[in-house]
Amino acid sequence: MAQLSDDCFAGAERLITTSEALDILTAQVTPVADKERVPLRAASDRILAEDVTSPINVPPHSNSAVDGYAVHFSALNTDRPTSLPVGGRAAAGHPLGRAAEPGEAIRIFTGAPMPDGPETVMMQEDCTEQDGIVTIAPGIKSGANHRAAGEDVTAGQIVLEKGLRLRPQEIGMAAAVGRTELQVYQKISVAVFSTGDEVGEPGTNLSPGKIYDSNRYTSITALERLGCVVEDLGILPDRPEEIGKAIRRAAADHDLLVTSGGMSVGEEDHVRKAVQDNGTLHFWRLAIKPGRPVSLGQISAGDRTAAFVGLPGNPVAAMVTFLLIGRPIALRLGGAVEIAPVVYRVPADFTHKKKLDRREYVRARLFTGDDGISRARKHGASGAGVLSSLVGADGLVELPEDMTSLEAGSMVDFLPFNEVFA
Repeated sequence: MAQLSDDCFAGAERLITTSEALDILTAQVTPVADKERVPLRAASDRILAEDVTSPINVPPHSNSAVDGYAVHFSALNTDRPTSLPVGGRAAAGHPLGRAAEPGEAIRIFTGAPMPDGPETVMMQEDCTEQDGIVTIAPGIKSGANHRAAGEDVTAGQIVLEKGLRLRPQEIGMAAAVGRTELQVYQKISVAVFSTGDEVGEPGTNLSPGKIYDSNRYTSITALERLGCVVEDLGILPDRPEEIGKAIRRAAADHDLLVTSGGMSVGEEDHVRKAVQDNGTLHFWRLAIKPGRPVSLGQISAGDRTAAFVGLPGNPVAAMVTFLLIGRPIALRLGGAVEIAPVVYRVPADFTHKKKLDRREYVRARLFTGDDGISRARKHGASGAGVLSSLVGADGLVELPEDMTSLEAGSMVDFLPFNEVFA
């Protein structure tokens, strides 16, 4: 008698790893977006489509790091205080306008251009000025509190590289080198739909056996946060002809199609076959939990080809696989270079058993103990359909394929939601 399996991940076909999936993704998906120039204030969260080279030094002139007195180091006594006449004043935006003599001190303020000659600034707290004479304590080093021209950026230096997703600091850097506009990739267009006769639209009355569609709203919100232009195609019924027609139509004028459900091998899982009939599936099963039936493919429509991501139907699995596959694809199509989610090493505050050769993602919260160390603690129920377990979770603990047992206190990779949904 054949032994029945209670493992929903069992199957004859080899499941590919997350790393293999990302390798396939990188090989098969290339940027599709055109380029456009936008003002700096419109460039936040866009993907840079050019290298930005600075035409100037930043700062453009040497300047003082503190409020104090600019002096020639050679004029200072090394073993006793030095008294010098204050011969002028330099403030930010108001340079001295002449070279400073060795026998004088120049009153100077933070950010003010250093006058020609002096290379050292004595902090005002270490000086005493009276009747135009400043007395300077001994012991300062030559060049102290002096910021050189180009200390931050030198003329000709590439300060921002093509493929960056622009954060406030990158926008500030572009402004610091004098840019008013940046060339960025245009936002990619994404069509999102759900499938399944059991899925109903929020706000409608549910008939017996139906549930409200949450996956579509999760995906749309996540894609919009990535800067995509999203069209909501609603819920497709479990009819192969309609699914095929819908994906062909969507592929004709979108860069990416994202759906959930219908990717497994059941009689009512029609999406996978529709994709195969109208394009190519590069993979459709990953060795992960939750989220095994996730797929990457392409849909052909005339002379156009759109990328396709098929997410699982269970809400937690859909969100996890969107983070691992959907988000990197959207970023890469849009021109981004860094597409893999960033993870951080933290100690685990729980034990866990798992199967060999399968990567698992455990919902977790971070908490800080009395010792000041942040640890990851398992949060909520572990089912792939328990959406409430994501609410209140800070992120996912990633457990690698070769692990079978996690002990409390072990270091783990933690993927924070605020990193990927920012």
